[in-house]
Amino acid sequence: MKIAIVLNTSWNIYNFRKGLVQALLDQGHEVFAIAPSDGFSEKLSKLGCTYIPVRMDSRGANPLKDIFLIAELWHIYKKYKPDVVLQYTIKPNIYGTIAASLLRIPVINNVCGLGTIFLKDGLVSKVAMQLYKIAFHFPRKIFFQNNDDYNLFADKKLVKREICAVLPGSGINVSDFQPLQKTENQKKFTFLVVSRLIYDKGILEYINAIDTLKKNGIDARFQLLGQIDEKHKRGIPKKDIEQWIRQDMVEYLGTTEDVKQFISDADCVVLPSYREGTPKTLLEAASMAKPLIATDVPGCRNIVKNNYNGFLCKMQDANDLSEAMKRMINLSSDERNNFGLNSRTLVENEFDEKIVIDKYINSINEL
Repeated sequence: MKIAIVLNTSWNIYNFRKGLVQALLDQGHEVFAIAPSDGFSEKLSKLGCTYIPVRMDSRGANPLKDIFLIAELWHIYKKYKPDVVLQYTIKPNIYGTIAASLLRIPVINNVCGLGTIFLKDGLVSKVAMQLYKIAFHFPRKIFFQNNDDYNLFADKKLVKREICAVLPGSGINVSDFQPLQKTENQKKFTFLVVSRLIYDKGILEYINAIDTLKKNGIDARFQLLGQIDEKHKRGIPKKDIEQWIRQDMVEYLGTTEDVKQFISDADCVVLPSYREGTPKTLLEAASMAKPLIATDVPGCRNIVKNNYNGFLCKMQDANDLSEAMKRMINLSSDERNNFGLNSRTLVENEFDEKIVIDKYINSINEL
């Protein structure tokens, strides 16, 4: 079969869907990777995909650009004639589905998280819901990454329940992400946030929690790893990050193509996000047997089970986050190790990417 995979970045396909791509290629399928060009586009070609660039602005809504996106995807689908299109993230899910439906090409969609537009009940969220309702009339299958998102769509009658299923996120390659030895003998307890530096990931709450801990005499290391994204409308200005560094508030580690050693060197991985699908950063940390702290919101609470493998805290509450971080520091080494072992067990049992790959292959075979 000819199978197209459509996403908002090549980076996303390579880092989050590589296992699925490889499984499809191993079964003899021809895979088209359709996404904007970035540093990972060539890697997709080397993996064995046919890479096809597309212009797609993932940072906002521009009606004219979105109409052109429908037209561009329609031309791509018409030219390459895929037997099925697998789509992820909001723009491919909506506009790619419309384009494919015009050509009567079967679609399998994946709602990877609802993003910032669903955090507030405003005009933009209402428009997005109507677009979803129109587009989601056509897919053969719709996967969600957590029950909260699925129930929201089902309750608002944006989807037909009989074509929906909930996946354990993107899954994680538990063989690739295994516990590692630390590279340095650290005396200070180390917290790590791995995330794009946008407000909705709870970065400000993290900084404010750090400030509270420091004022209360907590001597620890606080790290940030992730891309500065000033072009995003919710992106944190670079000057603010530089100020935090000058104030010795946080260590900014930049970006990396391999997070494993950074996660390994941390004592606890934190994600104070406002809403997620199923966050890959927590899956990676859990698979590497790390204790976790995250907000009690959709997506995060799939992975962090309070007092089992970490602590949940209130959304947008720096004080509650600082209390959770303080509790983590005050645990004994054995208690933290047990949290980490529980993280690994949870991921092995519920989030192995083989579960996700099998469900996709079964859905493709049922078309």
